[in-house]
Parts: sequence; C-alpha cells; structure tokens
Amino acid sequence: MAAVWQQVLAVDARYNAYRTPTFPQFRTQYIRRRSQLLRENAKCGFEPGLRRQYLRLRSQLLALRYGPLSEQSSFRASSVRSSRTTLDRMEDFEEDPRAQGARGHRRSVSRGSYQIQAQMNRAVHDERPPGSLVPTSVAEASRAMAGDTTLSENYAFAGMHHIFDQHVDSAVPRLQFANDDKHLLACCSLDGSLSIMTLSPSPPSVKVTLKGHGGPVTDFAWSLSNDIIVSTSLDGTLRIWNTEDGRCIREVRDPESSELLCCTFQPMNNNLTVVGNSKHHLQVVNISTGKKVKGGSSKLTGRVLSLSFDAPGRILWAGDDRGSIFSFLFDMATGKLTKAKRLVVSEGSSICSISARSWISREARDPSLLINACVNKLLLYRVVDNDGTLQLKRSFPIQHGSQHVHSIFCPLMSFRQGACVVTGSEDACVYFFDVERNTKAIVNKLQGHGGPVLDVSFNCDESLLASADSTGMVIIWRREQK
Repeated sequence: MAAVWQQVLAVDARYNAYRTPTFPQFRTQYIRRRSQLLRENAKCGFEPGLRRQYLRLRSQLLALRYGPLSEQSSFRASSVRSSRTTLDRMEDFEEDPRAQGARGHRRSVSRGSYQIQAQMNRAVHDERPPGSLVPTSVAEASRAMAGDTTLSENYAFAGMHHIFDQHVDSAVPRLQFANDDKHLLACCSLDGSLSIMTLSPSPPSVKVTLKGHGGPVTDFAWSLSNDIIVSTSLDGTLRIWNTEDGRCIREVRDPESSELLCCTFQPMNNNLTVVGNSKHHLQVVNISTGKKVKGGSSKLTGRVLSLSFDAPGRILWAGDDRGSIFSFLFDMATGKLTKAKRLVVSEGSSICSISARSWISREARDPSLLINACVNKLLLYRVVDNDGTLQLKRSFPIQHGSQHVHSIFCPLMSFRQGACVVTGSEDACVYFFDVERNTKAIVNKLQGHGGPVLDVSFNCDESLLASADSTGMVIIWRREQK
C-alpha cells in the first residue's frame, strides 16, 4: 500500500503552503516528519480499505481547514547537456577556431549513420506491429543483465531520501546530477542563485551556493568533467562558475541585452556553449574568450527555450515558444551553425524541454528526441536522417499546459528490460512511462510535491532520482530496496 501513503503525503504537500505562511522552515520540517511517519506506518500492514478511508477524511479535513487550492503562478525556464576537462583547457586554449575543433573533437561519426540506422529500423518495423520497437541481437542479454525483472520493479522509486529547501518560495526550474556521479547535484532558482548539493557523506547538505546573477536563473549545464558550470539568467548574462569554491570565473553579457533563457555545452568541445535568448536568437559562445563564434548564430521564430545536441555533437535541436523545433548542423572545425529542418509541433505552444538519445534501449536503438511542449502530452520522436528530421513515434498523457516542465531518458535504460522515460507534470506528480507499452504505459507515479514538478534528474546508477517544483522544493527519491 505504498501508493496510499504517497497520496496522503501529496495531499499534505499541496496544502503545505498554507501552514504558517511567515515561517517556511516549519513547513519543510513538517512535511519531512510526515514523510517519515507515513513510511513507517506503511510497513505496519493496515487494512487497505482503512488507509483509503483515512486518505478521504484527511483530504476533506484539509479542504475544510484551508479552503480550495489556488493555482500556482507561471514563469519561464529551459534545457541542458555537457562534455570534458574544462578549466585546464580554458587556460591554454588557442583562439584560432580551427584549432579549437582539432583540440575539442575526440570522436567522429559516419555521416550516413542516421540514414543507415533508419533503413535498418524500417526493414525490421515492416515485420512488427505498429508502435512496437526495434529488437536487436542482444535483447536477451539486456534482460539477463536486469535480472529478468519487470520495468515496474526496476523503477520502483518511493522512499524520500532527503528534501532540500534552500530555495523555498522561489521556483527551481532546473536541476541535474553531475556527470557520472552518484551524489553531486546542482539546481538553479528564480531567486537568482544556484546550489551545488552533496548527498554523501550523510546527512545531505548544500556544498556551495553560486551567487552573482542579478535576476532569476533560467538554466545551467555541467561540463563533462564537472569542474565548471555555465548558467543563464534573465539579467542578460552567461556566467561560468568553478564548482569547487563557487567562484565566478567569467561573465559574458548578451550583446543584445536580452534575457538569456537556456544553454548547453557542445558535447565534443566544452570550450563552446550554445545560448538561447528572448529575442529569438541562438548563439555559440567561446567561454575561454567570452566571444561569439563567427557563423555560430541563427534566429528562430520565437523565444529560444530549449536546446539539445545529439551524442556526437553534429546536430543541435532548438525549441521556441511558438511551437517550433529547429535542427542545425554543427561544424566541428569552425563552430558554425547551418539551419537544416523545422518542425511545428503545435502552433503557439512552448517547447519547454528537448532531450536527445541515440539508443532508447537495447531493444530500440534508433536515435530519438523526448519533447515537452505544453500540449498535455509527453512526445517521443524518431530522428530519421542526418539533417535531424523528426517523426512522431509515441505520446503519453500528462498535465502540461503552461509551466516549463522537463523530462529525461533513464540513463541505464540500454541495460534493462524495457525502456523508460521520466517527466514532471503540473499535477505535482512525477511520471515514469514505458515507451514499449501501447496501453497502460505508466510504470510509476511519485507524489509528494506541493506544486507543479518542473524538472527531474537521475544519478548515474539510477539509485536516486531528484525532482524540483515551482514552490522551490527539491526531493531526492530513493529506489525501493527489495
């Protein structure tokens, strides 16, 4: 009956903002204690009907005490990614753009890879039912590595490991675990700061706070080596931070003095960061020099809200607030952007989040994009060619009409049975979806937030999941111990 105590906690969390409005610390302590007590009671084996009756009575009493719930306020935000040792390279970086390509480019990808993979997928799909995914020769090995467990068992997150409240009463639009790390997590807030948190050793704590922006922080990204973070803000600046001591290494002002809404590292070269602004412009910035890269700019149809590279760093997708997703070809040698394709997902709907993945699972390795677009659906697209052309594969119902909600692919999905994606939602829940199921795709649903869940992030081994909401609460969820 773990689901019932989660529902009780969710009811408490939704009304938590009404408790002691001038004493936010008490509200956080209260919800933590409620979570602890409900977890303990869930182990006692009470009659399920009795628990459901308690849930109904609790909901009625809270409604009588505090009245109907009010709608949460809306705001702006965006998307992320990263790549290699950055501080050292910033110090001895050559300004020649061709040198930057040679030094940053460590891997390559065949130009025909997307077409070849698409042809292979179509050949196999012709023999399979509509909506099913592509099997591979190692599918059985994947199931064996997962211990032949179900996807629901793999993603049975329920227990709260910790709650962070340092940004209470200001929305936390983005959060992300550090690359290949179990215990290092960062988030940004509309209060103008960022936090780097460590979950081990116990108890979890805020390691360092990054202060300096003069306005709400809209997005950030870790470098692959986790030594720096770049962040964007409505104050019109891109800042580069040292993650060890919280020092701001460099501030880069937007030449148009416009609000900066999103940023992402170039995966093959962390000296380059792509930034999107409120005046519809996309720009590649050399963070070593603080200068724009020649030829590395383009204009979209609306405010640039989300960005994502494919794994090789050859294709960049950008989403705007007019419902369009653009694909750009990225020149590894010069940093130049070439506009390739445009897809209108839904006219006038904001593209809040884009996540790219080359492999969905060992059962489906065709390149895919996960999209949140304010259409009350989570959208999964297939990448069908080298220009980044997209084809709708699946959609999943969620509550998403106005807030900047984000979603992610599960990091270890290629080693597990099935394929799973996770998303926030405006109904204050976190949803896990199995992309292989044609019906009843919800694998898990986490309840406990007091407002719309804006972002989610896994640590590297999927033992912990972090989620952030519009009230400033960050919850760390622990995988259930079997």
